[in-house]
Amino acid sequence: MTEKEVFIEKMKARTKKFAVDVILFCDSLKTCKASAVITYQLVKSATSTGANYRAACRARSKNEFFSKISIVVEEADESEYWLEVIKDSNLTSETEFLDKLLTEALEITKIVSKARNSIDR
Repeated sequence: MTEKEVFIEKMKARTKKFAVDVILFCDSLKTCKASAVITYQLVKSATSTGANYRAACRARSKNEFFSKISIVVEEADESEYWLEVIKDSNLTSETEFLDKLLTEALEITKIVSKARNSIDR
């Protein structure tokens, strides 16, 4: 396997783990109307990050890759947003787990943004 192929497989695993970790984290949120809405939005964006990364890896053209990786950037950034809202609203006592998820969302966003920006279309 080439270095690029190894990186792609690691990112697939990383984005999937991020989605699973977010799902598990959502169980720690305080039960209220706001957390139900935020949980829904966060789970959608976190799972979409991984699903669209996988789709980008199967792109049939540079334009299709650009389109899919742009969605990944948006969804990872949206995940970070919802995690920030949770933090600012004190909706969880799992602050260490939350901080790890915030860091991971930011790192994924940076990585896929760099990939998107390096595309010669």
